[in-house]
Amino acid sequence: MVRPFVRTGGRVRPTRSGVRLESLVLAAAGPADALKLDHRRVLLLAQGARGGLAVADIAAALTLPPSTVLILVCDLMDKGHLTTPVTAREDEPDIHILREVLRGLQTKV
Repeated sequence: MVRPFVRTGGRVRPTRSGVRLESLVLAAAGPADALKLDHRRVLLLAQGARGGLAVADIAAALTLPPSTVLILVCDLMDKGHLTTPVTAREDEPDIHILREVLRGLQTKV
C-alpha cells in the first residue's frame, strides 16, 4: 500500500481552490510520457471518457482517496493535460451565508 502523501509528493492541498469532487474534467492534448504513474492513470481515465468525468468518479475507478485524486487532477490541470468544460468558480458564496438565507426564507413561509 502506498500512502497518499507519497502519491502527491508530500502535498496535502490541491493547487486550485475551485476544483471539487463533483467537478468535471476533460483530457486536453499533450504528451503524457514524462508524467508519474498516478498522473498517467488519471489522464488515461479522462481520455477514455466522453463528455468529461467527475473527480469523484476518477477516485472511485482508481480506488484512491478523493483528496489524493483532487491533488493529482489539479497537477494535471496546471500542466495543461486536463481542463474543465466550464470555468471553476472561486467566487461562490459562503455555504454558511446560504444556509442563513434559507433559514430566513423558511421562517417567512
